[in-house]
This record gives sequence, C-alpha cells and structure tokens, in this order.
Amino acid sequence: MKVHWTESAVEDLKGIKYYIAKDSEYYAINFTDRIISSVEKLSSLPEMGRKIPEADENNIREIILRPYRIIYQIQEDSINIITIVNSARDLSNPKLKKWEIG
Repeated sequence: MKVHWTESAVEDLKGIKYYIAKDSEYYAINFTDRIISSVEKLSSLPEMGRKIPEADENNIREIILRPYRIIYQIQEDSINIITIVNSARDLSNPKLKKWEIG
C-alpha cells in the first residue's frame, strides 16, 4: 500500500523537528527519523495502529510515538498520514476534526 503524507502532516513534522532542534539538532533529526520509520511500516502493516477513541471509524488509526500521536486514514489503496499531534492535545473537542475534512 502506498503511504501519502498530507501537507498538514508534513508541516506538523517540520514543526516538531524545529521545536526539538531548539535544544538539540541531533535529537530533532533522530526523532523525526523515528516518526518517518514508523510511518513507512504502515505500507505493509496498515492496521498496526490502534483505532483512535475520538473517531467512530475503523479506518482512522494512530501510532503512538511519545509524546506524539501519528493519525492516519486507511483508504482502499493508500494510507493518508493526516496529522501528528502532541498526545496532551485534547482531540475530543466537537469542532471539525482533520480526518472529517472531505
């Protein structure tokens, strides 16, 4: 299965790298590489992530890489990386979720 990064997810990844790099460029590169590695595994194991509690859909899943949640959507022939958010962020807010955007 092909993995597709949304523009939003790419921006999230860049933001994480920038934030960590303020303290350590080495750890910033190391951590973002770990995120990318975890996402690449989805091409052969698309259901390895858990179903997220905030979405009532089986195809919206997440990989936890503390302190971040990598949220993705399984499509028929691809996987879309939707967002990467800090796990402290409350996603139960009734406002429109990124995965609900058509």
